[in-house]
Amino acid sequence: MAFVNLYSISHFFIWFYASRYIFQSWRLFFFLSIGWEVLELYLPFEFAVEEFGNKIMDLIFNTIGFYLGNRIRIESPQNHMSNTTSQNQPGP
Repeated sequence: MAFVNLYSISHFFIWFYASRYIFQSWRLFFFLSIGWEVLELYLPFEFAVEEFGNKIMDLIFNTIGFYLGNRIRIESPQNHMSNTTSQNQPGP
């Protein structure tokens, strides 16, 4: 079994979109990400059976996806407040 598989790629995209559009909390991210990998140890489904190395790679893909989603969220133009005021709106 390979350390990187299709599930690893899906982990990246799931956490990328979660951090881009849903939440930015690193504490919540680590709780959910590590919690899911621990839960997979006890799930009786075939998709949850994987080597320890694959679990580590999943956590790495999760972290990279979450980091990049946060970076794009922070750097996007819509997140920067304009210092100018509209002519129809009174200033501060």
